[in-house]
Order: sequence, then C-alpha cells, then structure tokens
Amino acid sequence: MKQSAHRYFQMGMIAAMAYPSLAKAPLSEMETLLKKIACDSFYDVIELPPPRDPQVRDLWMKLLGQSHMKVCYSAHGKLFAGGLNPNALPEEQRQQAQQALIEAVDEAALMGCQEISFLSRGWTPQTQEAQVDALVKTTVSVCRHAAEKGMSVELELFDSDIDKKSLLGPASLAARFAAKVRSQCGNFGFMVDLSHFPMCREESRYILRTLRPYIVHLHYGNTVIASPELPAYGDEHPRFGFPNSENELPELLTYLRALKEEGFFNPQTPMVLSSEVKPWGEEDPDIVLAGTKRVFNRAWALLED
Repeated sequence: MKQSAHRYFQMGMIAAMAYPSLAKAPLSEMETLLKKIACDSFYDVIELPPPRDPQVRDLWMKLLGQSHMKVCYSAHGKLFAGGLNPNALPEEQRQQAQQALIEAVDEAALMGCQEISFLSRGWTPQTQEAQVDALVKTTVSVCRHAAEKGMSVELELFDSDIDKKSLLGPASLAARFAAKVRSQCGNFGFMVDLSHFPMCREESRYILRTLRPYIVHLHYGNTVIASPELPAYGDEHPRFGFPNSENELPELLTYLRALKEEGFFNPQTPMVLSSEVKPWGEEDPDIVLAGTKRVFNRAWALLED
C-alpha cells in the first residue's frame, strides 16, 4: 500500500502482553515501560489490563493523558482472577460476573477509556444454547451500563476447545449471539484476533465475512497448535517466526487483504488494529516488538492498492 497504515487504522499494542512484567512491576519500572510505549509514535492505541490498585491507575492516567494515545481497557483479568463466568447458568454466578464487568466499566470510564472488552468462558455442548442466552443477558446489562458512560463494549472471540475453551468461539455461533445483543444495544461489537483463527479452525476471510456487521476491533499475532508438547502451545501469542507456529508474513498478508476486501479500511473512522505478541522464555520484549513491526511493515508494503 502506498498510503500509511495509520490512514486506515489506529495502530495499537497490548501492553501487558508485550511487557509481561508490566502488571506486577514496581511503580518505577512500570513508569519506564509506559514511557517507552508512549514515546513510540508507531502506536496510536494502548490496551491495558485492570490496574492492580488506585496508585497504579493514577500513574497510567498521568502518563497516558499526555500521550494522545487511545486507551482501551481489557476486563479479561477480572474474570480470570475471580474465576467468573458471564455465561454461567447458575444465576448467582452469572450475576457475580456481570457485576464485576459493570465495576470494570466504571473503572474504565474513570481512566478515560472509550472501550472495554471481555470474553466468554467455559461451556458444555449440552448447555450451549442456554449459555448463549445467559451471555446475552450479561452482555446487554453491561452494554446498557456502558452506554450511560458513552462507552462501547467488545467481546473478544477465543478458541472453544484448545486453550481458553470459551463459548464464543465459532463464527457462526458468534453471529447468532451478536444479532441478539445488537437488537437491544447498539454499542456492542466483536474483537477478533488473527492469533485465534487457527485455534478456531477457521480462515480469515470466512470469519471476517461471517461477522462483518459486528466486528469493531482487530488484533493480529501468532499461535502454536500443532502439538500440546510444543513450546508456546495454545493462546500464548508467540512472536512471528516462532518455531512450529501457524502465522507468518503470508497469513498476516491474507488477513490484511481480507480486511481490505470486506471494507475495513476506513480513513474516516479508523478501527483499532493491535499487535498481540509475547516474548517466550528469555526473549527480549523490545526485540520481539521490533520484529513484529518489521513483519507488519513488510505485509503492508506487499498489500495491493
């Protein structure tokens, strides 16, 4: 492409994935890492987990308030930490997850975030449809609360049987779910991630075409799924070029081509397109991020105008 990717997308990164020490780091180290990200003009967007305490939240707000970066809030950690399931069938459990997400919306709003994301959790084939209905109930409640704050809500799609083992999941089921939510809430959409496509056993074009009306946020990255015995198996988001992994330059280029074909290149309202990569073992986070940008830049250069 002759035009910059920044014309069509808000280029972002998942901070706690790129720098795994971020969430638990001392304030001085956290400040150094955030400054490094905020000073890199390649990134228009930073995606953050829930801050561990008000002091951390205040530091993030102070630094990122100067950066002219869009800040997105991921509530995944709140669900993982509490063992919460927004599609649980026992009503008390479902409401616990719903309340945690509503509290996350309030915290995200305090941080000045415009978007909040979460994910579906465990399921069984016998209860799938009932759990879809439970997830609709949770999502609608969270969306209505977020609408009062002027925020949008995104559900990230994961694998259904490899790592996260989430209800959503397969694109066809996700489309039926989204139609039910959108009929009640206009501030809902999906977050899709190239890293998860191989785990869902679905191709880029199929997912993007099936979910086109509902996709509002994009990720790209890599995964290893050939064998559970391999390093970085599952939803570990290793770097591009990692041994035995599924995504490389050709897959990223196919993803970008499909996004272009399906009308996602929009200079008027550019969508977030974030890299989600994680250093494995002793790998250096800065080198992994630089490599990710090299692969993206090459794919973009090969993309036809």
